[in-house]
Amino acid sequence: MDPLLTAAMARHGDVFATADARAAGHDRHAIAAEVRTGAWHPVRYGVYTDHDTWWAYAAKGETHHLEAAAVVLRLGRTGSVLSHSSAARLHGLVLPADVSTEVELTDAEQFRRGRGYRVRRASLPPEDVTTIGGLPVTTLARTLADVGREWDVVDTVVAVDDVLADGRLTPADLTATALRHRHWPRAGRMARAFGLARVGAHSPHETRTRLAFVAAGLPEPVLQVAVYRGRRLVGVLDMLWVEPAAFAEGDGRVKVSEPWNGRTPAEAVWAEKCRHDDLVDLDLRGVRVKPADLFDPFPAKIARLRHLIANPPPGPRRYRVEQRNGGLRLRPRVGGTAEGTSVRPGSPAPVSQDARS
Repeated sequence: MDPLLTAAMARHGDVFATADARAAGHDRHAIAAEVRTGAWHPVRYGVYTDHDTWWAYAAKGETHHLEAAAVVLRLGRTGSVLSHSSAARLHGLVLPADVSTEVELTDAEQFRRGRGYRVRRASLPPEDVTTIGGLPVTTLARTLADVGREWDVVDTVVAVDDVLADGRLTPADLTATALRHRHWPRAGRMARAFGLARVGAHSPHETRTRLAFVAAGLPEPVLQVAVYRGRRLVGVLDMLWVEPAAFAEGDGRVKVSEPWNGRTPAEAVWAEKCRHDDLVDLDLRGVRVKPADLFDPFPAKIARLRHLIANPPPGPRRYRVEQRNGGLRLRPRVGGTAEGTSVRPGSPAPVSQDARS
C-alpha cells in the first residue's frame, strides 16, 4: 500500500478519498484499475479502502465502521459526530435485532439526510464526544442516553446491563446521565431503562429473564452469587433469593455447544450435573430458564419459584454466599476492568451471608 494512502487511512478511520489517491499519484484510470482488480474496495462514492482492510472488518461483522468513516469523510464537517446506533456499534454495545443500518450522526448546527445516512441536530457538549478508531463518536454514556430514548426499554436494559457487567460505567454514571438529559424528548423511557439495569447480568438472556421475574411480581434476586462450602467454591448462580435459598439459572445452548476452558461438550454436561448435585445437597433449590421458556412454559417457572421462595428449607445453612466480584465479569467482554480488580465505585456492595460450614 502506498505510504501516502496508508497515512490517509490512519487519518480517516481506515478509508481514503479520491483526492487522497490523486495526491498519491493515481489518476482516474489507475483508480478504476485498482478497483477492478480488487486491490481497492469502494465503500462509498469517492471513498475506498484496501482489500485486506475491508475483509478484516467483514470477518468481524464490522463493515459499518468503514461505512461510517466514509460518510464522515464525505461530509467533511468537524461538527458532525457519529451517534445513536452507529455509535452503539462502535462502542460494541449489544444491539437489538432490528437496529438501524443507517449511518447516524449528530451535529449541533444542521439536520441532513442522504443515501444511507442521517444527521440529527442536537446539542453536543465537548464532554459528550470521544474518538474511536480515528472517528468522532458520542461517548458511551451519551450514546446510551440517545438510544435509550428510541429503543425498546428491554433492548436498552440488555445493552446497559452488558456495559455495567464490564465495569465500563457504574449505576452512579447512569443516574448522572439520566439527570443531565431529563428534559429531552422521551427522556422518561431512557430513565426507566436505566432504573431497571443492574450490575450482574452477564448475557442478554439473563437480563430478559430477570426482567420477566420482576414483571411477574417476584422480589429482586441477587446476581452472580458465589456459593461456598467451607473454602470450596461450589458454583456461581446467575440469580439467588438468599433467605429462601432459591435460585434461577439462565441456560442457553452455548454452555454445551461451545464450552469454555477447552472442555468437550460431554465434560461440560458432566461438570454441570455435578455442580447441580452439590447445590441440591446444600438444600439450594431452583429453576433453569431457557430462552424458549420465557414464553408458554414461563407461568410454570414463576409458580415453582413462588413456591420455593415461600417455603425455605428448614435448619441452618451449611454454606455461605457472596456476590462474586461485585457482579462484574472476571473477563470483560469489551474493555473495562481487568480480571481480579476490585469493584468500581457505584457497584453494589458484596452480599455476604455468614453460615456454618
